[in-house]
Amino acid sequence: MDVKQRIESVDILRGFTIAAMILVNTPGTWSKVYAPLLHANWHGLTPTDLIFPFFLFIVGISISFAYKNKPNNATTYKKIIIRSLKLIGLGLFLGLFLPYPPFVKDFEILRFPGVLQRIGVVFLVSAVLFMNCNWKTLLTIGLSILIGYFLLLGFVPLPDGTLPTFDRAPNNWANYIDLNVLGKHMWQADYDPEGILSTLPAVATCISGILVGRILSTVNFNKLTYLVITALLLLVSGYVFSIWFPINKAIWSSSFVLVTSGWATLILAIIYYLTDVLQFKLGTIFKYVGSNAITIFFLSSFVSKCFSLIKVNPEQSIHSWLYNTIYVQPFLADKLSSLLYALTVVMFYMALGYVLYKKKIFIKV
Repeated sequence: MDVKQRIESVDILRGFTIAAMILVNTPGTWSKVYAPLLHANWHGLTPTDLIFPFFLFIVGISISFAYKNKPNNATTYKKIIIRSLKLIGLGLFLGLFLPYPPFVKDFEILRFPGVLQRIGVVFLVSAVLFMNCNWKTLLTIGLSILIGYFLLLGFVPLPDGTLPTFDRAPNNWANYIDLNVLGKHMWQADYDPEGILSTLPAVATCISGILVGRILSTVNFNKLTYLVITALLLLVSGYVFSIWFPINKAIWSSSFVLVTSGWATLILAIIYYLTDVLQFKLGTIFKYVGSNAITIFFLSSFVSKCFSLIKVNPEQSIHSWLYNTIYVQPFLADKLSSLLYALTVVMFYMALGYVLYKKKIFIKV
């Protein structure tokens, strides 16, 4: 399998992940959503909880391909930093922008963290590590992050002497740091799922993708066997670790990193087997979306925000008007109506991905 094919295989998983992101982010109404399309309340794992770590995992794979032969010099680092700043800037723009005067949100309530901001920071740290470390050192760093994070959150007392906890509480180290550093600039009053401290284990997620990317990029190598073995090791270790450190997306627990990286590796192995070993032409539409992943995700978030805030009448936004007029029908269950709206949005952006790909338009962020 040549490099182009390897990247196409990853593009399928990347595109599927973006489609899933859009699906769970744009229901017809948040009050009527099927449970698997919602995040776990705190501890636990739903299919929706897999989506963001899958994307960071794929970022790691992309780093292993894109920077494998790059010179370790100032020019390369400049490009890495610029790309990171673009991602962070796009995320802050989404949080700041309003589709009506004064067109910017009050800085006092602006949320600083976010999905794109975390991607930008994780990409920067992971790419720099990749440029300077071999795979053994990267593995050591990743494991050290996971163990250190567990020890900090589970055993190190807070400054006031309070014993730490993994619960949604002020004496959770991740929540404590966000509350004291970010203050009002968070997603919720008491925590942020893309907070400061929890970004550290998110780097470990990206490192896992880098290491899996190394498996994919090695020639004359039984990739499928190693992918499956790696997936099983991650899954078993993650679920065993969860006995002591619960699986939790909100604080990006170490067990969450291992389990989600395991599922990502296993699904990638299945895609690799079907598309590269058996030569089945499956998931091509996801490849189209994956080729402009960040662009499509940003655009979907931007349009969704505009649709939710622009009013067509005093009682309804564009979003609520479309949903209530077209999708709310007496012969449909409320949750099904909400899902159909989300599926329509997904199909629109998949069609957009197809058009961009066919016209050879690839917007690199």
